[in-house]
Amino acid sequence: MTFNELGLSEKVLQAVVASGYTTPTPIQAQAIPHALAGRDILGIAQTGTGKTAAFTLPMLSRLESGRARARMPRTLILEPTRELAAQVEESFIKYGVNHKLNVALLIGGVSFADQETKIMRGADVLIATPGRLLDFSERGKLLLTGIEILVIDEADSMHYMGFIPDIERICKLVPFTRQTLFFSATMPPEITRLTETFLHNPVRIEVARASSTASTITQGLIASHSGGAKRETLRRTIRDAENLKNAIIFCNRKRDVAILHKSLQKHGFSAGALHGDMDQRARTASLDAFKNGEVALLICSDVAARGLDIPDVSHVFNFDMPTHAEDYVHRIGRTGRAGKSGTAYSIVTRADQRYIDDIEKLITRKIEWFGPTLGELPASTSTDDEEQPRGRGRRERSPSRGREPREHREPREARAPRPVDEAQPVVQEAAPAPAPRAPREEQQPRRTDGRRPEGRTREPRPEARPEPRRVEARPDNRNDQRPNARRHRDDDDTPVIGLGDHIPSFLLRPVKLKPLKVGSED
Repeated sequence: MTFNELGLSEKVLQAVVASGYTTPTPIQAQAIPHALAGRDILGIAQTGTGKTAAFTLPMLSRLESGRARARMPRTLILEPTRELAAQVEESFIKYGVNHKLNVALLIGGVSFADQETKIMRGADVLIATPGRLLDFSERGKLLLTGIEILVIDEADSMHYMGFIPDIERICKLVPFTRQTLFFSATMPPEITRLTETFLHNPVRIEVARASSTASTITQGLIASHSGGAKRETLRRTIRDAENLKNAIIFCNRKRDVAILHKSLQKHGFSAGALHGDMDQRARTASLDAFKNGEVALLICSDVAARGLDIPDVSHVFNFDMPTHAEDYVHRIGRTGRAGKSGTAYSIVTRADQRYIDDIEKLITRKIEWFGPTLGELPASTSTDDEEQPRGRGRRERSPSRGREPREHREPREARAPRPVDEAQPVVQEAAPAPAPRAPREEQQPRRTDGRRPEGRTREPRPEARPEPRRVEARPDNRNDQRPNARRHRDDDDTPVIGLGDHIPSFLLRPVKLKPLKVGSED
């Protein structure tokens, strides 16, 4: 079968021939006629089988008639990542070279004003990620009431990235009479429920068993120790790999992507990095450098595992085994695309055995071991520690920096008391005898003119000396030190009456009394 037999328009056929394609893939041959007839489609196919062209070509043929209005796009394509959305835009530009269609791209990390300008001009094709699309809709910048065709691509990826609630909101904003094209590589239960809700009498097209891997990919497991030995195993595997042209290396965490990228560059490898924390310009530059051959290795997270069409990738390395078995299918699908052969190696530690079991159960086949298995793995002799992160909790305290680690210190109660030098006597001062107090004079009547009574003078008070504190030798005086703690001890429990021997100075000041006012009446 050729593209001429699928019912595509003449303009689309010319663009396909100019691109160098003559024979459609199985998913394209079965999906395109039903899409041109306006039927809902549920397409299940392995990654790399041409699902993008399966909905791009019939959409271009149907969009030749009609015109888009401002803020009301005619078709909507939802993608889980920015890279996938940009890739679909490139497909529309390539196959729509003979069409005068406006294509708008709504993704994060790009100027909001520039995207709004394209929407206001009218978009025949709107390609968007769910978050940015809902942002435009909530601001009133976009109306979805004119959507004729809705495409949900990489639906299983939408599920794992948590976009299912957003997809349900978007499906309620578009017209009920739309045509829906639903494509996925795997079919988890949540996706099955979604298709039953939003697809109307769909045509199910399954060109390969769900969650299967391409037969053109050679898969293998390589046992390794963790830490620096794992990076050493990866470097050795890259050097020994046959016919390695370029490779994508997958890590589970963004932090590990940065560490591995630095390690490979230090050992002389041409490598780039790609993960979700990079800004859009850096992500695009890194991906373009890998596509153009400027770098041979691309270390990335799962942001590059879904649907990216990078031609002629010879090898895929799983530096970390994916925690979800479906991610393994997407990762190794970056190689062996369009009938070409590819190789996928996975570096496995003892903690990854359960993930291997889940993957083999999903793909219903055993993955061969290259070299010794985990049980036959010799003891680790790697000393590769130069890339160890300097994060919190990994810094070792030097011996010259005082206290030993908390877990090695014995309890305070079990510490031996500090020895006391018995040759040095305990010094204790003798308390001096208190000075005798002068006898009180007989009280005289208080004067009303504010002056002191005659014959009464203020006698100087003897200077009160506080009682000395006893100096005791305690077994361990430093162990009881705490911030803002009072460290005085008074063994004199003699009760104090009133103010004791101390009189505040404000009580010794003379009191001035105002003269009494004598009334005029007798």
